Amino acid sequence: MRYYTQGVMAADDLRLRFGRLSLALRRPALKRPAPPGLVIALGLASAVVWFLADDWIPAVALWILWAGWRYLPTGEGPPVLPMAYTFQWMQITVGLYYYAFTGNRLSAMVFSDYRSMVLIGLGCLVALLLGLKLGVTLVRRQPGVVRASSEAFTWPVLVACYAVAIALIGTIQELAWDVPVLTQGILALTYGRFALLFLIFHRLSQPRIRFGWIAVLLAGEIVLGFTGFFAGFREPMMIAAIALTGAFDRREVKHWVVLGAVGVAMLATGVWWMGIRTEYRGGFDDEMFAASREARLERVAELSSEWWKRSPSEIVSDIDMFVDRLWTVYYPALALDLVPDVLPHENGALLWKAVLHVLTPRLLFPDKPPLESDSEMVRKYAGIWVGGQDENTSIAFGYAGESYIDFGVPLMFLPVLAYGLLMGTAYQWLFRLIRRRELASAAAVAIFWMALYLFERSWINMLGLSVTLFGYLGGGVFLLDRFLGRHRASGSRARLRRVRPDVAST
Repeated sequence: MRYYTQGVMAADDLRLRFGRLSLALRRPALKRPAPPGLVIALGLASAVVWFLADDWIPAVALWILWAGWRYLPTGEGPPVLPMAYTFQWMQITVGLYYYAFTGNRLSAMVFSDYRSMVLIGLGCLVALLLGLKLGVTLVRRQPGVVRASSEAFTWPVLVACYAVAIALIGTIQELAWDVPVLTQGILALTYGRFALLFLIFHRLSQPRIRFGWIAVLLAGEIVLGFTGFFAGFREPMMIAAIALTGAFDRREVKHWVVLGAVGVAMLATGVWWMGIRTEYRGGFDDEMFAASREARLERVAELSSEWWKRSPSEIVSDIDMFVDRLWTVYYPALALDLVPDVLPHENGALLWKAVLHVLTPRLLFPDKPPLESDSEMVRKYAGIWVGGQDENTSIAFGYAGESYIDFGVPLMFLPVLAYGLLMGTAYQWLFRLIRRRELASAAAVAIFWMALYLFERSWINMLGLSVTLFGYLGGGVFLLDRFLGRHRASGSRARLRRVRPDVAST
């Protein structure tokens, strides 16, 4: 009789769960309507940019940005999905707003079909948004899981881990290239530094924002980023913005000031980097310079001192270059003139090559040929000569341009929708598998920011990086979460035995 009763209760519980699932699929959770003031403000902003740019596209783009912030999840986890979505949106549209407010026409406006490419990019953003939202909706959070809200590490341990990561980052990167079969996996583990950095910024911004410490840490990261070959200061600044946005209270004036200061710092350092990077990178031809961080830092200081002496017109020229570099529609827009009129669509060959690359990891297939520079594809489909491996650079169309070359409009949006679906599902599973809230949030920031924020990234790099980040970084955080849970559980049992010896005998 007891087993029969248990079976009936289990069946009832199963029917209840299926009933809830079907109800959730038929009737999605209702979101509160947008505040009327926000809708009115957005409508006025759309009208202003339409008038200034004499173009309706930037007006529509504002509503697409608003949709990303409204429908992408920002609840239990950090707002990493909306922030990555926003960065892609900026790469697609920034040239339009720059022209609207300054009147300066960038090269893409003069030499390419930029409007068509912007519309294609916005279409990809909508497809990505739908995919992410659908993936997040399909995987529900486990209702019975109790999440540990306590800190995963004490402050001394967290700061020590961050310091060790900073000290070893160069050595680990060199080691990665010495082990070709594990290169991508080892490099993925180095992004764990961003997870630690987010934890520090997160704690410094809650329950109150400690601007002084945030400024000191961010300044150190900016200096460190300027000593690399690429703009390594960008990721730390965006991670700080994610942490601050997660703690943002629109009623607090200080929050507006701090977030605005980070935005100004992003703009200033970006323009600054564009003004010195050519002369700075020239020094890497010297092996001693490339191996010495002190020499690189001295060179940055020297070039920066010279840059500040430039005339206002020269600084404006650097701003033009910065926006032009950020607006990544030029090369894929050139391809619109050649495909399919001169070159046929590839019918999925580029995407299949990317999928095949992911399905044949170098660890299992050590003889897999190295990836060719993305510049080769730009030369072929855009009909323009760009720097490649010989110049230690790679120019990519981005996944949107490759999807157009593969399928054309509208089928090109289906792979983007599918990728968004997978990433949304993975986002929810990450928070189901990692029980400590701090670790789950830190892993989500490191993984999803690096995987999603670049519009200019090719399919082969996007898919490969996503899988590698989940496998190595996500797997490492999962194991750490389980270790901390067992370690603290065993410690609690030991303390309980000391307090109540009779418990051990029961």
